[in-house]
Amino acid sequence: MKNFNLITLIVLVISFSSCSNDDDNTPTPLAIETNTITNLFAPQQGGIDPNTGQPLPVSGAFTKFDFNLGDETTSETDWDIAFRGSTIIVNGGVSFGATDEPDRSGEGGAYVAAGTLSDIETANPSLISQDSTEGYAIVTGSGNGWYTYNPANNTIAPTPGKILVFKTRDGRYAKVEILSYYKDAPTEITPEIAINDSRYYSFNYVYQPNEGELSFN
Repeated sequence: MKNFNLITLIVLVISFSSCSNDDDNTPTPLAIETNTITNLFAPQQGGIDPNTGQPLPVSGAFTKFDFNLGDETTSETDWDIAFRGSTIIVNGGVSFGATDEPDRSGEGGAYVAAGTLSDIETANPSLISQDSTEGYAIVTGSGNGWYTYNPANNTIAPTPGKILVFKTRDGRYAKVEILSYYKDAPTEITPEIAINDSRYYSFNYVYQPNEGELSFN
């Protein structure tokens, strides 16, 4: 009987130890990241002539951003979104065919959601689209995507109630609220600022770093 009790005790200890090891091997979820980016410069050649308001051919490198890094990047592959002028592209799909577009190597995509940053609690994969030869996932043009253009003073302002939701190159999700298109996010855009200090993005974002997780909370 003593031997039987000893064997039972040993089995229980081994079982408990095995369960504890299994628990120890469960990955700890990564913390959701919230951050603000200020003055991300996205220059371009051409566009709208600030003096005449007439369109000019657009060219120039895109400024790439990596949500995992939380910063601008020059990597040819490890980027999630990229900016040039008022255009935002994703690392997913194929080139629209514009001059100097980077190659897409990821599975990224995007959609525009209605609401505030706090309103958008989860990403909706069914709404995700990618860049294509037909156009960008974040549609360009005043009132179509993230901004509204005022031809009277040649200024661009983020459209209220528009939040950009992104699928990253490696299948994570992020949501972005663009705050300003001008250096240091001024509350009033003077003609001088419109001409000299445009294409500087300031934005809030929330990044879900855990693969397969849709929640931003």
